[in-house]
Amino acid sequence: MQQISKFDLVSDYAPTGDQPQAIDELVKGVEKKSVQTLLGVTGSGKTFSVANVIARTGKNTLVISHNKTLAAQLYAELKQFFPNNNVGYFVSYYDYYQPESYLPQTDTYIEKDTQINEKIEKMRLEATAMLLSGEPTIIVSTVSCIYSLGNPQEWKDSSIPVSAGEKIKRTDLIRKLVDARYERNDLEVAPGNFRVKGDTIDITPAYSEDIIRVSMFGDEIEKITMLDHVSLKEKKKINQMIIFPAKHYLIARDVTKRAVKSIRDELKHHLPTLNELEKQRLEMRTNYDLEMIEELGYCSGIENYSRHFDGRNQGDKAFCLMDFFGDDYLLVIDESHVTLPQLHGMYKGDYSRKDKLVTYGFRLPSAYDNRPLKFEEFEEYIENTIFVSATPSEYEKKTSTKIVEQLVRPTGLLDPQIEIRPTTDQMDDLINEIHKRTK
Repeated sequence: MQQISKFDLVSDYAPTGDQPQAIDELVKGVEKKSVQTLLGVTGSGKTFSVANVIARTGKNTLVISHNKTLAAQLYAELKQFFPNNNVGYFVSYYDYYQPESYLPQTDTYIEKDTQINEKIEKMRLEATAMLLSGEPTIIVSTVSCIYSLGNPQEWKDSSIPVSAGEKIKRTDLIRKLVDARYERNDLEVAPGNFRVKGDTIDITPAYSEDIIRVSMFGDEIEKITMLDHVSLKEKKKINQMIIFPAKHYLIARDVTKRAVKSIRDELKHHLPTLNELEKQRLEMRTNYDLEMIEELGYCSGIENYSRHFDGRNQGDKAFCLMDFFGDDYLLVIDESHVTLPQLHGMYKGDYSRKDKLVTYGFRLPSAYDNRPLKFEEFEEYIENTIFVSATPSEYEKKTSTKIVEQLVRPTGLLDPQIEIRPTTDQMDDLINEIHKRTK
């Protein structure tokens, strides 16, 4: 019997060709939490089949692609199929990224230099907000999803539920916004900012362009309204809502003291392993970072100390996007024959760069633990999974409980005939073919 769907699939077309049987087989596998491969030729409508599987099973879904361009294409297609549901986009937010590194051959230290795309940063925050909203959600991502991200529980705990009629002091609400990494700015309206005018607090969520106006009367929220960010006209009244944090990395006040002590202990134990120059270099840098953390709550490169803030042991994996999904979700790996090798190589590349920074006294060894998942760790998330590929590799064949074929296109079109011609007179042959086309 077909499961009642939480997703609303909108399409002018019904599944045809090999699609109906492929969808039925995949749905059966998803219900059993199996690992499967959808082997489909180019143009056979694999994305449409996956969309139907999502709609019928009703599971939150993470789709991983191997580059931003294909991820954007998948995002646009799924957004079209599910216009009434949450569809998010989670990729690296760097337009330019020069990682911190050290070249011992030339004694050259290269400082981290980045240029962040604010729109993509907003979409990343929107993606995690969608997942914690409790609504049906599809996220399209690149391998960025296996990189270190904030603790989902802390993110949830730092979220601010507000409702009309709620009793709360204005100062307490402001403090909660600051703890959720919102910045007070009474002049500029921008994502991640809030402003206060009398009993009115205007909040621009980091993942939205609309403004949330909280009007208070004494120590009570009188009403909540959503405003257009340009005209400031009221769009709608809201009875209750959750305001999610402005950043993925959050540090609770009580965690900072514990983390600072833990970093100092690591510094004390690591210094004797270095020579005098490296000792001085590491001590100066770490103490400066600790002063910044104690005074401002953050420092440049704070992610390198994430192990101490998360309370993880040495070698433990960091939290990543997949931890925001919970236990019951569907993982779809698109073009798996390319995406899986990419997932395989992320950890070793990161470790190789960090190793020189740690060895020569630029970073503490805990920097190793701000890293992407090892492939063995990623495999722990491969439970209810569909590999999608026209040419699946040995790994997919070995891991899958079944391979579902989708070889007949919905259009019924066949692959073009391939002609093999001799290598002699190639240019003359090419010119001849061009003349045929232009006539």
